[in-house]
Amino acid sequence: MFSLQPFLWRSFGVLAILFFLAACGGSGAGPNALTGSGNQTPPAAGAVVLKPPVLSFTDTGLNVTDGVTRNGMWAVESVGIDWEFSLDQGASWTRGSGASFEVKGDGAKMIWVRARDDAGNTSEIVYVNCVLDTTAPAAVGIAVQSEGVTNTLKLSGIEPGARWEYSLDEQRSWAAGKGAALGMLGNNLSRVWLRQVDLAGNVSVAQGFDLQNPSMMVHEAAGDPLQPSFLTAGLETYVIHGVVVRGDADYVRWDIPKGQQLVSLKLVQYVSEDGIAFYALQPNRVFDAGFDVSRMLVYGHMGPTDLARNVLADVPKSKLGEGAMTLWFQQTGSLPTNYAIELILTAAE
Repeated sequence: MFSLQPFLWRSFGVLAILFFLAACGGSGAGPNALTGSGNQTPPAAGAVVLKPPVLSFTDTGLNVTDGVTRNGMWAVESVGIDWEFSLDQGASWTRGSGASFEVKGDGAKMIWVRARDDAGNTSEIVYVNCVLDTTAPAAVGIAVQSEGVTNTLKLSGIEPGARWEYSLDEQRSWAAGKGAALGMLGNNLSRVWLRQVDLAGNVSVAQGFDLQNPSMMVHEAAGDPLQPSFLTAGLETYVIHGVVVRGDADYVRWDIPKGQQLVSLKLVQYVSEDGIAFYALQPNRVFDAGFDVSRMLVYGHMGPTDLARNVLADVPKSKLGEGAMTLWFQQTGSLPTNYAIELILTAAE
């Protein structure tokens, strides 16, 4: 919960009101600064000055500074004193009851709240500009393009400021993507779900996409470390997926373009009775390091406990820039392992 409390200053004999800058939180464009009610006439001698109420809300969005929320419920704390609110800049007031009120109807809002007693005394006004957005965004558009052994799912219809997400487990969990497309290489997954989440936190209907349909390239990653499968360049989000077992390692290479860097490599799916598999990443066009770990950027075991762990978190950014990278993923046991690994690239810092 965020609280909005006014404080006072006196200047040139005129009472002015300042308010802490805050935002409603969420999506879309709109005013986000809390402002005062302007110059007011000082209270008459002997007048009762009431303590202003505390106005608060629950942020729902992706950004807490853009002044948009999908939650129209506002909490008011005015202990022992009645309060009222106005949605028309003070032209009319509605007496509040309990500890909250609801604002309805999408669009820009100016919310005023003040304390009031039975004698007609009022406090200074606490007010905020914000935008209420309760409308779910449209489903994303998906266009497929295959180049080499990489399938590219190009997304359209993403609202300004929204993010897109994908699910590999029939919508039980979601991961956020970057860029305007999802690149995929492999032969394990049968379906991917895609959706968008706007800045207010409203979620679109999910679109399921069949990865086994004839328009898609189903590809088993190369088993030769000197001839790895190759991810097409130009995207920011990739998923490598496959099935490995003893004697059947997967090798996949990608090139990091100039001006970009690799920021994340995560295991995002692992299905196997065997609890661990092995991975290694070599900064090279092929994986010729063998078992020389000094030539590997990172290496180790991956399993269910490593889901969503960024194995590059401790690698200096200077080692994740322009150049080739080759991934080695292998199951040394006799039980097959279905896996998916996410790569995220972004503009170099």
